[in-house]
Amino acid sequence: MIVLGIYGSPRKGGNTDQLLDRALEGARSEGADIRKVYVRKLSMSGCIECGGCDETGRCVVKDDMQEVYPLFEEAQAIFLASPIFFYGVTAQAKALIDRAQAMWAKKILEKPKDQWKRHDGGRGYFIAVGATRGKNLFEGARLVAKYFFDALDMSYSCCSGRLKKSRTPRSAPKYWSRPSPSANRLSNGVRAVPLPECSPGS
Repeated sequence: MIVLGIYGSPRKGGNTDQLLDRALEGARSEGADIRKVYVRKLSMSGCIECGGCDETGRCVVKDDMQEVYPLFEEAQAIFLASPIFFYGVTAQAKALIDRAQAMWAKKILEKPKDQWKRHDGGRGYFIAVGATRGKNLFEGARLVAKYFFDALDMSYSCCSGRLKKSRTPRSAPKYWSRPSPSANRLSNGVRAVPLPECSPGS
């Protein structure tokens, strides 16, 4: 089983990176083949809305995203991780997500309309980390993740948690290891690390 981790934080080694590392380590311990994409390292643009993918399902923009599309297609499970910036995902993660328009075009070209919601491509997991106490802190990012994974023909679960700036996953292991009923198993029995506040995508 191929599991892809997408590191959406611009900060190397921060809370988001640490949490995704733990999730992928859990999957690897159960036999998963792990692939990683660090969005901060990609030389790429956002979607330029040129319509080039509409008839072929292939993006025509030649940059580092061309190396990511095959990973989208190969992976049976994908973890997307991002800190919350202004109630959404980071600019780096959003650029990658917007470029998944080509995957959406491919999906609607290849699948009958009555099967669009069947999600045959596997399962996605969104890990979101925020520090403020806003009531709807994760709502915008959850919607973005939902439709990103829908474009990839995947169902998804969201795992979100609030973390004070003085607190890190490494220094607060109990906080970050609460039971996670919906996401502590990947498909085919591959386990993922438990994370707080996990819920099925809606």
